[in-house]
Amino acid sequence: MALIARSSPAAVSDRRRPTPDVILFLAMVVLSALGVLMVYSASRGRLEARGLDPTGEMVDQAIFAAVGLVLFFVASFIDYREWRNVTPFIYIATLTALGVVFLFDPVANAQRWIPLGSYQLQPAEFAKAAMILVLASVLVPAKEEGMSWRRLTQTLVIVAIPAVLIYLEPDLGTMLVFAFITLVMLFIGGTTFRQLTVLMAAAGAGILAIWKLEVLKDYQIERLQSVFNPSAADPLGAAYNRIQSEIAIGSGGFFGKGLFLGTQTNLDFVPAQTTDFIFTAVGEQLGFVGGALVLLVYAVIMWRLVVIGVNARDRYGVLVVAGIAAMFAFHIYVNIGMTVGIAPVTGLPLPFMSAGGSTFVTMAISLGVANSVWLRRSPVPGETYIV
Repeated sequence: MALIARSSPAAVSDRRRPTPDVILFLAMVVLSALGVLMVYSASRGRLEARGLDPTGEMVDQAIFAAVGLVLFFVASFIDYREWRNVTPFIYIATLTALGVVFLFDPVANAQRWIPLGSYQLQPAEFAKAAMILVLASVLVPAKEEGMSWRRLTQTLVIVAIPAVLIYLEPDLGTMLVFAFITLVMLFIGGTTFRQLTVLMAAAGAGILAIWKLEVLKDYQIERLQSVFNPSAADPLGAAYNRIQSEIAIGSGGFFGKGLFLGTQTNLDFVPAQTTDFIFTAVGEQLGFVGGALVLLVYAVIMWRLVVIGVNARDRYGVLVVAGIAAMFAFHIYVNIGMTVGIAPVTGLPLPFMSAGGSTFVTMAISLGVANSVWLRRSPVPGETYIV
């Protein structure tokens, strides 16, 4: 990354020409293609054993990828500033969708989905992107007015309502995503050190209270203990996913066992391997090299988001891109972290690789909005910007 000042007429003309972020798009395409391949490798054996089409889940993921890529372009060509005009409607629609899930029967002891034929819509995934747009609108005036305690409280209340609904589903992982996005956007939005200190102290007190009051469910506590106290965890219970995941990734070695040759993957030892634990399919079959390349592509996405945020035309664009970057960073760290035993199992999918339409579409639209910010960056003669 280099800091370059451009002031020549040719440079200004180049800045005026709307050019999409090709690198960002290609990184998304690479991850999407690899995700479809990994979903197939992790699902074909299980589907064959059940007498089903071994390409079934792969085809579904390919369709989600195609839809997501189209929506990326749609979001790119919509001026990102238009989202501010419909922020109240976005917020109300988000709360409505999160409330509707409780009208349907639980699936695996959770009420997170709205059945639409053969497809399961998960509003909590879309709520992440929606809240980024809402928070950006709320925090924009803080630049001129300063981050007052009133505005800070208003922001926290706006986030708390959907966060509570998501917790009741229950979906602790998504609630944590909300918390991280909010913290990052507040920091970028101009929250003072004193306010951040109070927030962190309040968060610590809240975590302690939740633990002491036994608000968390037994399985959630067991998952936390399996990370911080592995020896005490039940290897056939809460720790099973983590143990099988580590075995799969560790057995891949440096170059991996080869595509379709992973025993943990082929024999379906890793639970939820096409969704939460898709990275184990990469680690076992493609090894350390494959896993490192995947991390490199994610690093490219994070780099481009930083560049887009720095070059944003206005404060609203900066806040939106900061929220998107925070969402991606949290998902990537927690998902890959739980497969190698450094983060608790929370059910957060890996962007563009885990099977599932709601997540893929949400992430694709989010990057499309970021690309919209890039397309409308301000061409100011002589300005200094990052490339």
